[in-house]
Amino acid sequence: MEDRITGAEALLRSLINEGVDTLFAYPGGTIIRVFDSMFSHRNDIRQVLVRHEQAAAHAAQGYARISGKTGVAIVTSGPGATNTITGISDAMLDSTPIVVIAGQVSTTSLGTDAFQEIDLVGVTQPITKWSYQIRRAEDIAWAVSRAFYIAGSGRPGPVVLDFTRNAQDQLIEYKPEKTDHIRSYIPYPAPNPDEIDAAARLIDQAQRPMVLAGHGVELGQAEEQLKAFIEKGDIPVGRTLLGLSVLPTDHPLNMGMLGMHGNLAPNVQTNRCDLLIAVGMRFDDRVTSKASLYAPQAKVIHFDIDKSEFGKNIKPHVTVLGDCRTTLELVTEKIHKSSHREWIGSFRQYRDEEYSKVIADAIHPSSGPLRMGEVVNAVSTLADESTAMATDVGLNQMFSSRYFKYRKPRSIITSGGLGTMGFGVPAAIGATFGAPDRTVVVFCGDGGLQMNIQEFGTIMETGAKVKIIMLNNNFLGNVRQWQQLHYNSRYSCTPMINPDYAKIAEAYGICSRTVSERSELEAAIRDMFRTDGPYLLIANCLEEENVMPMIAYGDAVDKMIFSI
Repeated sequence: MEDRITGAEALLRSLINEGVDTLFAYPGGTIIRVFDSMFSHRNDIRQVLVRHEQAAAHAAQGYARISGKTGVAIVTSGPGATNTITGISDAMLDSTPIVVIAGQVSTTSLGTDAFQEIDLVGVTQPITKWSYQIRRAEDIAWAVSRAFYIAGSGRPGPVVLDFTRNAQDQLIEYKPEKTDHIRSYIPYPAPNPDEIDAAARLIDQAQRPMVLAGHGVELGQAEEQLKAFIEKGDIPVGRTLLGLSVLPTDHPLNMGMLGMHGNLAPNVQTNRCDLLIAVGMRFDDRVTSKASLYAPQAKVIHFDIDKSEFGKNIKPHVTVLGDCRTTLELVTEKIHKSSHREWIGSFRQYRDEEYSKVIADAIHPSSGPLRMGEVVNAVSTLADESTAMATDVGLNQMFSSRYFKYRKPRSIITSGGLGTMGFGVPAAIGATFGAPDRTVVVFCGDGGLQMNIQEFGTIMETGAKVKIIMLNNNFLGNVRQWQQLHYNSRYSCTPMINPDYAKIAEAYGICSRTVSERSELEAAIRDMFRTDGPYLLIANCLEEENVMPMIAYGDAVDKMIFSI
């Protein structure tokens, strides 16, 4: 008979049984027993001490997004647990598989307002796939196995385990478990042949079809199936923000990014096509703008693994429920090989218009201060093909998403649904551990960088080779743009007085360089990529720069504006 072990040790063995190789963690009193067990497993699992619990959740997200595995964060109770809620919410909206394990007071103290007690299950139930309190050590193997199965299967998402102190201390005879089925939970619905046939018929009948590819293609690892489908059907593709790397930027059927700050061609053609084929996307309001004005002329096919998305925002004519890796293959087999040369050619006028009115000056300005787009374009041009891009939120996110060139799957790590400032740096740190063979760059604004700048300490301690490019305009730029557009340039609380970022980087042992002149940019980027370690490139950019074109709030997607 195996020796009895503590619940804390059982947790670590259960994590190892799930293939966990990295933990993003911050210790505290109610979880200290687990950290004691972690010490014994420091050669089995990499343990990354973050500087704030929010960063632990974001780092777990970055790890998950680039690796395709489930990220793990371990924190203490009370404020340690509540500090992860932003990351948990972010993971829920962006369907990112993470497991957050938080300490909790002993069961005998529950409900007494004990020190650092919070009803974490109650707080997180609306923002998780599953939230569970472990009160007995004998439930640990079951709960951990179930947590990883739920987080990583079907439509992925976050799971919270609230781990009471007494359950950590109790002694048990440990037996590992592996969950592969939960009654009433069907993560991979079987495709319906009638839905497959109906979709194929609509596609074959369409004269002007268009695919909207989203994050679900990446989550389903269906990039090759998407490519086979669009190439057989000769169908142009618009991609959502989170779906940008599901198709290489230079693929001839890629027509650009959808949405408020996306590209003109796919937005305009959304309201010109006769068939919209949505694959793994949820018709977010940043894509549709005013729903009543969205593609009223088109029939809609919606592929998704989560039936709750059907009709939630846009009513489909045909739904295809299931894992898109499977359903795309089935539909591709059914459709006839087609040619839509004239329809695809009609995108060019809008692409040319956007290039002449916006893109040319954004990436190749002839004079004046540095522009955010040209910095992103230069970084992307000089990066190797395996480089993955993380972003923070704001103008930096929109410029980097628009002008970075995507060559491989899982190459964009950004906060889509929640739009979390402070996401970029910790997510990029997590990504370096999730894919240590890939270069990870992260674009930040001066606002978002300061929200989690303490994670420079994590970079210093771990040596995470994050390449941070700060697009510094001394403004909270995205809000400033809206103030200019809608509030007569009344810049309330958006101008920023900033610190000396180079000195901060130096204090943390991070190499840095500041550029303000166009003539210095390429050399600085080359220096960044040559440096074997973390790097902060500070690019001082045009202060009142706007990301264009854009859809004004509440307008139709084909009514993009080019200036304010």
